[in-house]
Amino acid sequence: MGKVLLTQSQRRTSGTYKGRRSDDSDLPEFKPLPWTLQEIRASIPSELFLRDTRTSCLYLLRDLLMASVWWRIACYIDPLCTSSFTRETASLYGAEALRWLCWITYWWVQGLTFTGIWVVGHECGHGAFSSNKWVCDAVGFITHSFLWTPYFSWKISHHRHHISHASIERDEVYVPKTRSDLGIPKAHAEIDYEDYFGDTPIYTLYMLIRQQVLAFPAYLLFNVSGQKKYPKWTNHFDPNSILFNKQQRNLVIISNIGMLAMIWLVRQTIGAFGLASVVKYYGIPWLCVSHWFIMITYLHHTDPDVPHYRKGQWNFQRGAAATVDRDFLGWWGRFFLHDVAHYHVVHHFFPKMPWYNGEKATEHLKNFMGNHYCYSEKPVFRALWDNYNKCQFVEDEGDIVFYRDKHGRSTRRPAQ
Repeated sequence: MGKVLLTQSQRRTSGTYKGRRSDDSDLPEFKPLPWTLQEIRASIPSELFLRDTRTSCLYLLRDLLMASVWWRIACYIDPLCTSSFTRETASLYGAEALRWLCWITYWWVQGLTFTGIWVVGHECGHGAFSSNKWVCDAVGFITHSFLWTPYFSWKISHHRHHISHASIERDEVYVPKTRSDLGIPKAHAEIDYEDYFGDTPIYTLYMLIRQQVLAFPAYLLFNVSGQKKYPKWTNHFDPNSILFNKQQRNLVIISNIGMLAMIWLVRQTIGAFGLASVVKYYGIPWLCVSHWFIMITYLHHTDPDVPHYRKGQWNFQRGAAATVDRDFLGWWGRFFLHDVAHYHVVHHFFPKMPWYNGEKATEHLKNFMGNHYCYSEKPVFRALWDNYNKCQFVEDEGDIVFYRDKHGRSTRRPAQ
């Protein structure tokens, strides 16, 4: 069973549904993080904050070499599986089954490898790849443009996400919907929550798949899941967007040039090799990147047991603590994804810390923070389904709030 601050046996549920009314008085209490950022930083050895460009480049080189190897191996899939020898040996249907199995294997490993390359670009955006800003921006711009992410534009909004995480008024992404956003009456009313959340598991699965495939492009293009107070049509490609100031205008334009270069490159590649080849070798692995990235970040920031803050209760370190480390895909996640999901809490506290020091730093952070450190060992696909159903909305009032589920129930309450 998963563990995030509380064991499952410690949790209780509360709410008002199907004519029954109750309050949250029987829920476990939550007390926010009491320490300053300086106290937390002092708990981690200073050498773990040092960035080594050579080490970072070796990780990137490893990923690029792996991507090249997987691509080269995939070039033999269709010739091998459609050869007369294979069809005579395994039968026509057996050869086709083998062909699909090989392509699925390629999409799995190449999708993870591409995601690892995207993670390296993400670290560049934080300045964790190198102490040299130009090196970070050059590597980040190339790797993110290759994977359809406007590097500088996303870097700007992602930085604001880090400095405002878990603030309902200021965070940039995964901002929770409120009771009034969904048109649900106040908690003291008699409510039949089935009227608001009575969808079928099939429909929930459809919505979840849609999120996994489209959420990141939708965020970049339409600010989906972003700050609700922003104007309509807010996006990451408009240099005049509210997301950016005047000094950042040229950086947004450079990011757009990177996207235009990719459009040109893909069109040239399709003309040379055909649409089917581009989809098989590049398109589907890129869709896997979008899926893994959204799944990782969603599970980092969305959980019934982590708080969201309003007004004077929020500060940087409390927001940084309101994220969850997870055992994401076991060794696959650790090797291919550079531990980005396993050690995300320390990353939110100190985003310039190199990712390859995350494990050691997390041990020190965990020892210092105790129960304020959030970790879940729940299988990630189970966590994705559970959290998608349990994290529906937060209350309109309260300086510290927790998600409520489809029955209006929460798992925790702030201490008085």
